[in-house]
Amino acid sequence: MLKRKIYNELLAWKRKSNGQTALLIDGARRVGKSYIAEFFARQEYKSHIIIDFGNAPQDILDLFVHDSADLDLFFAKLGAFYSTVLHKRESLIVFDEVQQFPRARQLIKYLVADGRYDFLETGSLIRLKKNTENIIIPSEEEHIEMFPMDFEEFLWAMGDEATVPLIRKCFETKKPLGQALHRKIMNDFRQYVLVGGMPQSVLAYIDGKNFAASDEAKRRILRLYRDDVSKFAAGYEEKVYAVFDSIPGQLSKKEKKYRLSSLGKNARFRAYEDSFIWLNEAMVVNACFNSTDPNVGLALSADNATQKCYMADTGLLVTHTFMDRAFTDNELYKAILFDKLDINEGMIMENIVAQMLRQGGHKLYFYSRNDGVNRENHMEIDFLITEGKKIAPIEVKSGNYRSHCSLDKFRKKFSPKIGTSYILYPKDVLEKDGIWHLPLYMAMFL
Repeated sequence: MLKRKIYNELLAWKRKSNGQTALLIDGARRVGKSYIAEFFARQEYKSHIIIDFGNAPQDILDLFVHDSADLDLFFAKLGAFYSTVLHKRESLIVFDEVQQFPRARQLIKYLVADGRYDFLETGSLIRLKKNTENIIIPSEEEHIEMFPMDFEEFLWAMGDEATVPLIRKCFETKKPLGQALHRKIMNDFRQYVLVGGMPQSVLAYIDGKNFAASDEAKRRILRLYRDDVSKFAAGYEEKVYAVFDSIPGQLSKKEKKYRLSSLGKNARFRAYEDSFIWLNEAMVVNACFNSTDPNVGLALSADNATQKCYMADTGLLVTHTFMDRAFTDNELYKAILFDKLDINEGMIMENIVAQMLRQGGHKLYFYSRNDGVNRENHMEIDFLITEGKKIAPIEVKSGNYRSHCSLDKFRKKFSPKIGTSYILYPKDVLEKDGIWHLPLYMAMFL
């Protein structure tokens, strides 16, 4: 069993809601939604029913169409079909892959009002217009996002529950961990970067630390994503494929903004906007937008046409980069494991920081300004987050970087708005030039 933090959120919902709301878990395919829903049902309820709308028999679908007006009959038939006795306030009904049958989601309003049982929904591609049209989204539905396993969950899977509390203490006190401990944690972190946080990949890896098995699990997931594009992006699927397939190439550039010119000389954002939206709403990517006038409300000046497109799972990015070659040809594995990344492959570390910031609850923003006339105005900051009433700029660097010109210029230009400045890199905690240098794995605490 893989221990997941979202379980505590499910417990908190059960206690707080007491049947007054349903809970929808939204996440990318294969992120572990169905597993955690079933495990929660078994652990916390006297009985449960799981309706998988990806494979539900017609008799069950007909229940929602013909018998939903009479909930006594509806629940009686449901219990009989699944051979399950439902207990008032002690049973959970799970709508798995609810996006496949939107009518069930609309019925949540009346099921919750009835008050007999608790309701949990899981869904992928749940925000796509195709999966919500012709229904009224119930206000009785709470919504949480589920992400790939984070670094701490990965360490739990590896049998280590002691390391992250120690990292957190060092982060809070801004004390170095020491060379030996830092080296050990970075070794574990590099494994996490390569394997990623998709449960199937993690399970394949921990059985003998097998990168090849992990890689094959990730290839299956990537093929599944491509199948989803053909099914759910009909009419513009070729544009979604084009954007998705170009992500590694875009991130490998020094300036990682997505350049549409790579897709075609005459490519324009308005023609591809739906493709970016599709990938973001499917939670396959983490979109990062340029905040042209940084302030605490970063979204107010976000330029949606200027964005960086990170993979939602860095392990998938590693495999996606070499999808057309055998695992044995994937040089990134060796480069990351032996800390031999060059400037282009540094995209992997920037992607993992984006992933960790997103898992920490941040929307992703960066700052980019080009000025061919006055180089003093030319700067690029990898990430911007808010800390209280201040902006915290974040740069991701290699261990051997020599300068941080853009960060210096940014701090000078926006000094009244700047709080703490961070450089995330592969070395230990250090404060220098008024900038906190933190190990990459501490991004989880920002």
